[in-house]
Amino acid sequence: MSSALLPVFNRIDLSFERGEGCWLFASDGRRYLDFGSGIAVSSLGHGHEALVAAITEQARRVIHVSNLYRIPQAEILAEKLVANSFADQVFFCNSGAEANEGLIKMVRRFHAENGHPERQRLICFHGAFHGRTLATLAATGNENYLKGFGPPADGFDHVAFNNMNEVRAAITPQTAGILVEPIQGESGVKPLSTGFLKALRQTCDEYGLLLALDEVQTGIGRTGKLFAYEWEGISPDVISLAKGLGGGVPIGAILVKSHVGQAMTPGTHGSTFGGNPLACAAGNVVLDIVTHPGFLERVERTGRILSEKLGALCQHYGAVFTLARGRGLIWGLKCVPPVAEVMKVARGYGLLCTAAGDNTLRLIPPLIVSEAECAIALDALEKTAQHFTLSSTES
Repeated sequence: MSSALLPVFNRIDLSFERGEGCWLFASDGRRYLDFGSGIAVSSLGHGHEALVAAITEQARRVIHVSNLYRIPQAEILAEKLVANSFADQVFFCNSGAEANEGLIKMVRRFHAENGHPERQRLICFHGAFHGRTLATLAATGNENYLKGFGPPADGFDHVAFNNMNEVRAAITPQTAGILVEPIQGESGVKPLSTGFLKALRQTCDEYGLLLALDEVQTGIGRTGKLFAYEWEGISPDVISLAKGLGGGVPIGAILVKSHVGQAMTPGTHGSTFGGNPLACAAGNVVLDIVTHPGFLERVERTGRILSEKLGALCQHYGAVFTLARGRGLIWGLKCVPPVAEVMKVARGYGLLCTAAGDNTLRLIPPLIVSEAECAIALDALEKTAQHFTLSSTES
């Protein structure tokens, strides 16, 4: 591998020449079923005809003009997101980290503009992952990620995931809001307990706090709803989006209610590339397809089938997989062998997955994955489990 690239990733020695639907074709001639989808990014799979046509056509016309001018593609995408969510306004950026960075600024700015500049602190949760910028690293709170980068940005208080007593105990006169992922992906695909989001909403209303959701991974249909907060029937104040929104073209977004958005005036925030014509052309296609009648119902149905099969896999091969957790098309299989070894063996059977914390194998296929392709993935996982079972017996 090239030494010209900064070695911040543990790259696998594998490169791809093309993709088609849920499949990737490697330069060595092998094909792989992609249950990693570029870490939940390739929402429409690879080579989607409508997406390719839209970005090709947009690239011919104009790729970038900057936010000095109107961008019709961004206006259309923002209106679609507003029409399909709790939000009144949208800000476009380039990534999940940038979306969360802007979200943090908006929460603080809201309170400053409403006479409480002392309210600068956000309650976050152990096990979270909100990005790699200095503020989002501090919001994440993982010491392994913070080490060596100086003092963490101030303003974040961490409590145990799914623990309302700790949430309420952490609230002070300086608290501005609560930031939470509906499903923690990075730390092992851990969903919030049923009712927890409702309790957070009630607590925010009680103390005058803003409820901010990180839907970078769970948004745009990943859980079987367009946004994961819909499962709880609550309405947040602000959310961040990215990953699946562009189907592989980099784009992030912050969705806000107007009482939060009105605190952001010209000059308070910005993004050079955010919401450019090319990225928004991609986002418009993805959103049109994901909100097309029947699409999300299909995601949910496929996810339920996957859930049942993964549960059965854990029951049958408990010495290899101990637990399946998730929703829709984001699942984690907690492993007994080191997850890196499980990934390697599964890859040998033609299945690409990603790793997550808590020794968990993360399964996040494109949203277009079929039941037949899920069956192929499950067959590869069963063979993987048999490999470790046999190895254990032989030793």
